[in-house]
Amino acid sequence: MNRREIVLAPIVHVLGARPNFVKAAPVIAALRAAGAEQAVVHTGQHYDERMSEIFFVELGLPEPDVNLGVGSGGHAEQTAALMIGLEREFTSRSPALVIVYGDVNSTIAAALVAAKLHIPVAHVEAGLRSFDMTMPEEVNRRLTDQLSDLCLVTSPEAIGHLANEGVPVGRAHLVGNPMIDTLLANLDSFDTAKVRAAHDLPERYVLATMHRPANVDAPGTA
Repeated sequence: MNRREIVLAPIVHVLGARPNFVKAAPVIAALRAAGAEQAVVHTGQHYDERMSEIFFVELGLPEPDVNLGVGSGGHAEQTAALMIGLEREFTSRSPALVIVYGDVNSTIAAALVAAKLHIPVAHVEAGLRSFDMTMPEEVNRRLTDQLSDLCLVTSPEAIGHLANEGVPVGRAHLVGNPMIDTLLANLDSFDTAKVRAAHDLPERYVLATMHRPANVDAPGTA
């Protein structure tokens, strides 16, 4: 485990995968500007440099206070390892609030551990739904919202989804989408001409990323 000296912090951010980093950057920056004490726990769910380290550099994220180095594995194996490591961190740090992001295994693991330690949880990007329970992410996000004391919502319809699932309205707060904040903060870094030249692309092109099993595992149905 790669660890710096533990510093007790009222707010602990749990980040594990590429989407978490993009969502967390503006939240951490805003809390820093407000003078909040914070710590960042990187679970190591994504560990490749291009899936992890590069985002800390390019988005100006603070170096993680700890990297649990969990790595890959089956859902049960990975989630169990995450919970063991996170329980140790939360017990050591005694946070007043744990902030989780999105819908990855690190998200649900942190929410479960915090709830059982009676630590309040804030879920950034709460209430989003695909209504496809074959997606592990859908399971993660639904359960995380049930465990969260603060459901920080990025779109109005998400409040309705939470209400339909019995989440008290007082726990839901429409705060906007931090992904858009990250986009706007980094617009000046985009060099579209350089990208087109590097890949021999025409003036107009479409870029799509596909990673969900339903999109890529069965070519005939994609």
